[in-house]
Amino acid sequence: MAAPLTLLLIVAVTIRAVLFRSSLAELISERVEVVSPLNAWKRVVEGLALLDLGVSPYSGDVFHETPLMIYLFHFTVDYAEIVFMVSPYFVDCLSCFLASLDRFRKQKYALESDRYPADCLELLRSPKEMFYIPLKVAMFYLLNPFTILSCVAKSTCGLNNAIIALFIFCTLKGSALLSGILLALATYQSIYPLTLFAPALLFFLQRLYIPVNLRRSSFWCFTLQYAFIYVGSLVVITGLSFFLLGSWDFIPSVYGFIFSVPDLTPNIGLFWYFFAEMFEHFRLFFICVFQINVFFYTIPLSIKLKEHPVFLIFMQIAIISIFKSYPTVGDVALYMAFLPAWSHLYRFLRNIFLVSCVLLACSALFPVLWHLWIYAGSANSNFYYAITLLFNFGQILLVSDYFYAYLRREHHLTHGLYLKKKDGTEATLVLK
Repeated sequence: MAAPLTLLLIVAVTIRAVLFRSSLAELISERVEVVSPLNAWKRVVEGLALLDLGVSPYSGDVFHETPLMIYLFHFTVDYAEIVFMVSPYFVDCLSCFLASLDRFRKQKYALESDRYPADCLELLRSPKEMFYIPLKVAMFYLLNPFTILSCVAKSTCGLNNAIIALFIFCTLKGSALLSGILLALATYQSIYPLTLFAPALLFFLQRLYIPVNLRRSSFWCFTLQYAFIYVGSLVVITGLSFFLLGSWDFIPSVYGFIFSVPDLTPNIGLFWYFFAEMFEHFRLFFICVFQINVFFYTIPLSIKLKEHPVFLIFMQIAIISIFKSYPTVGDVALYMAFLPAWSHLYRFLRNIFLVSCVLLACSALFPVLWHLWIYAGSANSNFYYAITLLFNFGQILLVSDYFYAYLRREHHLTHGLYLKKKDGTEATLVLK
């Protein structure tokens, strides 16, 4: 496993280094699909210039990153390319950890073989099938064109993805302290990772054999303990930001900007066109409706998937990337990197060919329709937003298809692969 991973790293670094030195780097850094008003590198440079002049970077309406991020680049701006090239490899930490679990696979496979019906053995992944999952996860992320574009554009989305990847790594490793701290840091960066608190808590409860029972003192004890780590870390990080900046200006400039969506620059999200056409007196209501989408699904999904917290993490990351106010292709690349981990669901996917075609076609049409709208003048914003809607429809279809496949596999593992009616004829499984 070490040799293929090393080769993969060399190839990924080479591709990024070549693109950084090419004339395409400037073009990519201007693409609205790759950068947003939150994470564009030119806005970070503007914030650094204001900071060097002794002016608050939040005094204008240009810089909307967090104080810790700007102070990070204040000391590393000359090595920015290295920082952005290194950040994707934190996903490799997760891949290497998955590879280190090899010694448990045969034991786990033997236990599951005895636990489930005999006709379900083909649904279980053998140790040989699981061996290559870490390599596939690393490959899906490092060689994903979306990840490469974000890295070359120096989008700070890559650093946010690195934080989330480290959070998942520490959670799977069983470190509640580091998990809570990294989740607080991810929340500090963009608010939306708050929804990952529930799956992380469920994972630790399952790991410690603590039942999800509101009447159990052990449940409340650990929940409060993990919540204290998370909230305490968030308070400390926010306090450190105030100490560095000397004011609370960053709160409305970062979090107010995320929630109120004042900048309607086109992107691959659902907000910009809708609110460009919105009457001002309806704006607050629909802002609440749109923003609640990210948080609304957390409770029902947590109830349904309380015994499967790792898959719940995947679902929540996908929902965040679809419904956040300023999404980029870098956000999409993060949850797509984990698709190989669910390769055992492929046989139950119903729309994977259609979804693949839609996502590929939309990815190709984004720059085409942008050129027709902005430069050629032969199209308008409706064309670009139509392809944006189709792209998000494809993502929603992909996530819902995986959700269906996961639930169907779990049903078969409980009731058998070949279902029969009472009269002995073959039954059809319908998900309602």
